[in-house]
Amino acid sequence: MSAIGFQLENIRSRAHYFTTMYRLLLSLVLIAMAGFGQTKPAATPAPATAAKKAAPAASQHSASDDVTVERAIRAKLARSKISTDKFEVHVQGGIATITGKTNVLQHKGTATRLAKNAGAKQVVNKVEVSDEAKEKASSNLSSGGRRAQVKRSDVPNRN
Repeated sequence: MSAIGFQLENIRSRAHYFTTMYRLLLSLVLIAMAGFGQTKPAATPAPATAAKKAAPAASQHSASDDVTVERAIRAKLARSKISTDKFEVHVQGGIATITGKTNVLQHKGTATRLAKNAGAKQVVNKVEVSDEAKEKASSNLSSGGRRAQVKRSDVPNRN
């Protein structure tokens, strides 16, 4: 009986071994199938022109948003020192267009900065700077009449 019991025990251990191996192999197959089942998303082609790229952004921007941004830009311009220039502002699709004339070169850049801070996605600055202002800026640069402002912390000790 001990020989038969030994054989039965041997058969049981082999059966357990094969069952365990079968489960392991089945698990690996299922994991592999799950991995192969995942596909990479299809590559989207890049837009050919800037107009195509700007079109979706403009369609997501509503007319009421444009009115809000335009009012905010006009308010910022009115509160600033450049309000005397009376720039005109129009916003369409989140893009602000600024037109007008100025006798101070820096006012053109200030108008752009104020429009962006007011919420414009992009600014088209069509402000015309007078010839007088251009000549004045050119003479200031050539004469060296302007100096850069430096923080005291950036200046080495003069002792």
